Amino acid sequence: MQRPRKHTIAVGDDLHPYQPSARRPVRVRARSMQADSHFEPHSHAWSQLAYCATGIVQVTSEQRGRDEATYIVPPSRAVWIAPGARHSVHVLEAAQFRTLYIDASVTPPDWDGCRVIVVSALLRELIGALDAVTAPGEREDMLTRLVLDEIARADPQALGVPMPALQGGDKRLRALCEAVLATPSQRATLAAWAGDFGASERTMARLFKSELGLSYQQWRQQAVLAHALPMLARGLPVSHVAAASGYASDSAFSAMFKAAMGQPPRAFLGKISL
Repeated sequence: MQRPRKHTIAVGDDLHPYQPSARRPVRVRARSMQADSHFEPHSHAWSQLAYCATGIVQVTSEQRGRDEATYIVPPSRAVWIAPGARHSVHVLEAAQFRTLYIDASVTPPDWDGCRVIVVSALLRELIGALDAVTAPGEREDMLTRLVLDEIARADPQALGVPMPALQGGDKRLRALCEAVLATPSQRATLAAWAGDFGASERTMARLFKSELGLSYQQWRQQAVLAHALPMLARGLPVSHVAAASGYASDSAFSAMFKAAMGQPPRAFLGKISL
């Protein structure tokens, strides 16, 4: 089936009014994004926090020029992108997109690459308040300090799905990973997937370990969690999420989810509901 054409948005001179500086280290850019909008791979000299007040976005990052991960971001989460990290953004559901551009001078020294953080109720309100500021001054300074402090204190969330590098990675492994992400309800074995892409199960298992550092089952679990979280965030029943994730029973899905996230889906849903 042919996929809808993406609405590609250029990243260029329109960034200038939002560029952070040592004087104004955090700038907020708010945009309404239609579904299937797409920002091509790019990088900035500053840090970035990708967050949506409503809707769901997918952030794909490249780290150290090779490693790549995909993050599915519902409103309760945000992706931190370090200075210089190449990344692209794809809007999965129409979103009220909030981008925080953060000067490198206030970036925590150990926050390299990318990571997912939990967006607290306070951080959500602070972002809105900072966005409403129209000119530099004491209020912006105070809000900026609070935003940076809340980001630094935010709980991390291991929800990234590593992907083979676009250049230098094995094309068969890349195609397999993309197929699994596109059809998360398919619970085919690695042997079955490998056969579809002209490789043996042993070869694919070796590639998962060597290129992604995970077994196929470990990688697929990360993909399932990334797929399930936005549905739970939208309030869909656990039974629906379990079936859409390829699980024959709610109990099996809940057991996997609890082992990975520390709480069952229903408790997690209560934790992230807006």
